Amino acid sequence: MALPALNHGSQRNENRFIKTICRVLPLLPVALGLGLSFAKAEVAERTIDEIKTEAVARAQRGAYPMLGLDPADVGEAFKLINTRDRDEWAKGFSTIAEGYLRKAETAANPKDASANYVKAWRLFYFAQWPTPNSDGKKLAYSKALGAYLKHAATLDPPMERVVIPFEGKQIVGYLRLPKTSSGPVPVVLAISGLDSRKETVAETYNALIDKGVGYLAIDSPGTGEAPVKVNVDSEKMFSRAIDYLVSRPEIDKSRILVHGVSFGAYWATKVAILEKARILGAVAQSAPVHTFFSEKFTREGTLGNREYLFDLAPAFISVVDGVSNVEDLARVFPKMSLQTQGLLDRPTSPMLIVAGVKDTQVPMVDQDLLLHTGDVPKDAWINPMGGHLGREAKGWTDPVIFRQVIMPWELRLIAQSKPTQ
Repeated sequence: MALPALNHGSQRNENRFIKTICRVLPLLPVALGLGLSFAKAEVAERTIDEIKTEAVARAQRGAYPMLGLDPADVGEAFKLINTRDRDEWAKGFSTIAEGYLRKAETAANPKDASANYVKAWRLFYFAQWPTPNSDGKKLAYSKALGAYLKHAATLDPPMERVVIPFEGKQIVGYLRLPKTSSGPVPVVLAISGLDSRKETVAETYNALIDKGVGYLAIDSPGTGEAPVKVNVDSEKMFSRAIDYLVSRPEIDKSRILVHGVSFGAYWATKVAILEKARILGAVAQSAPVHTFFSEKFTREGTLGNREYLFDLAPAFISVVDGVSNVEDLARVFPKMSLQTQGLLDRPTSPMLIVAGVKDTQVPMVDQDLLLHTGDVPKDAWINPMGGHLGREAKGWTDPVIFRQVIMPWELRLIAQSKPTQ
């Protein structure tokens, strides 16, 4: 998609922008307030029957978190699930995943094996969704990792599982670099969200390999194989990951970008500020900034949120250090605010902010605050009809937003920069 020329900070273009964004949603800078309210989620969590209906509908249209799942497989798994019991859920989807695992292991060629490993991984991943908080879900997560690594072993150029020492623990990531003979390559540090994983973002960023750009995919704090839970200084693990990237001679240390989705966008924003000298640019997709962390929003935005398939509150509880219920979250979250930490007015790397006005998981007022602070003009793609991450049920889906908005912005920023000589 051809991107329009940017006219940073032009207040007189406000009316033109409002009219244009409602028509074609271009990539443009924003200089307007987008409201100081947020949608209140329903209190009641979905019943198992409601989860089944909604999950099948999302699978049919390829919507998160059902991306890549065959609706027929989802339906077969649900025949084995009759309650919201976490282990029953894990067993139902793992049973279908095991079938693809067997197909992969007996496949006649690597291509078929890889395709079946991917299907197995997606089903095991959903078996542990949104967080592995039971024995069955933990087992499913372990099997998801195994299936994905077997798929990754078939990739060309190869994917490298890297282990980075960090404060007596380790950061596990997936590094994949394009084949090139022209010197060090640019790289995106891709950070997963609350319930996505480094495997999810790696699959997304495989699209950049053919463009000459590599990636390092890592889990967000508190998720997957991350070494730490969410705390006020958990971004240290990303600084350590950047240390690792600049130590690799194949990587152009002057062209490292960062992209975070959802809670991962919070960390991407902090990295854009705290690591400004080492980051070429950052993409923050529905970043929690300030109001998200308020006691009011914590209580009203997490319990029974219907934009989220189910169990948003348990997912947050599982990733944050020292909490066991929503009241704990409401007590701990305010200190996570970037405004409270005094970071928003500090210098930052160039940023692209991606969001949806109808987001009930991260309030739009947080994106407005991020757009109006800092020391450099920011680019924004705001979908007035979009929900979390700017996505819609049809049209502007996750893959479309990545390929038509995020990837072109990253490639343009890289093209405008000077490679390390």
